[in-house]
Amino acid sequence: MMKIRKPALRIRKPAPGSSGRAETAPDRGIVAANTRFGFKLFSRIAEQDAGRNVFISPQSVTFALAMACNGARGETREQMAGTLEMQGMSPEEINRGNLVLETALECLDPKVRLNTANSLWARKGLNFERDFVENSLKFYGAATENLDFNDPSAAQRINAWVNNKTEGKIERIIDKINPDTVLFLINAIYFKGLWSKGFNPVKTAEGIFNLPGGGRKKHPMMSRSGRFGYLREPGFQAVSLPYGSGKVSMYVFLPDEKSGLSEFQKSLNAKQWREWMPRFSETDGSLVLPRFKSEYELCLNDILIDLGMGTAFDRKRADFRGMINVGDNVFISSVRHKSFVRVDEEGSEAAAATSVRFGVTCMRDEFNMVVDRPFFFAIRDNQTGTILFMGSVVDPKE
Repeated sequence: MMKIRKPALRIRKPAPGSSGRAETAPDRGIVAANTRFGFKLFSRIAEQDAGRNVFISPQSVTFALAMACNGARGETREQMAGTLEMQGMSPEEINRGNLVLETALECLDPKVRLNTANSLWARKGLNFERDFVENSLKFYGAATENLDFNDPSAAQRINAWVNNKTEGKIERIIDKINPDTVLFLINAIYFKGLWSKGFNPVKTAEGIFNLPGGGRKKHPMMSRSGRFGYLREPGFQAVSLPYGSGKVSMYVFLPDEKSGLSEFQKSLNAKQWREWMPRFSETDGSLVLPRFKSEYELCLNDILIDLGMGTAFDRKRADFRGMINVGDNVFISSVRHKSFVRVDEEGSEAAAATSVRFGVTCMRDEFNMVVDRPFFFAIRDNQTGTILFMGSVVDPKE
């Protein structure tokens, strides 16, 4: 483990299930920014994976990229902050805002568990900037562990951490470690909540679920009657299903048959969400909801580049001098996200992990080679080092 001085400032997180509160309320600007980014991200993913189940934790992606942003400088940082909808905020404001928010999220309700964890996994032998490492620990609780990335057990060690922090729901976030990888920055989130009023398993019965394109399938359908937070708008109806004491809820939006899911998702954005939330009102009714379970994963590189942070992925232009200075250029080589969700009669369980992988490339001057005179060449088997052919050309005849 990298030896670093433990910072003095840390807002204490109450034990899971306690009634403790964060020292200050979460900053509305941070929450609003996270909401805007979340819908922006989901919109691009849903468009890209149309016809598939999609499930992400935008907060997991936000925490991971916000940590990475601490090591960014110049245009790279500006683009990352803009993509996260945090332009105009100082690093201190972002870090403190996320710390207070994370603390508040982990004290939601005795019947709701939400645990977040962050970590840095660095290539052994490299020295990272002290401010970057200490801010990761101070504001995100992320200690740095040095590993020999050439050892296959390194990936296993990182995956074991993710598996543990997600209660076994995300078993693996890394397949292999590339030779140019210098750092993994990882966030993990685990959620488990019990419904305020559960669904009676006796009432669960096999029903018909209509698939896109006109297909139909038999599937277990849960049902419950009573009072719900309910919203009816042109094109859809929605219901709120609270967990525990009601501080956390699942919102289920059902588009009308004529409009469909893809049409509804076009209207999903932070502004619309803010307008919808106050309109839910207690209404008597009945609900039939499928029991479901889903696992999802994707690489976010192209989407994040499209959302405006392309410089961070650029091998030549990325600027992470606030993270590490190794003489070569450090850039984000991949952002990978995996998630799990299960919804049944008792409640919901969900987990997600986001991995930001940093690579390094040597910054050499560009060259200009014009082969316009006699030259030598060879054909070599690189696995064994065997030279299969060699020769020289003094007259390049066809």
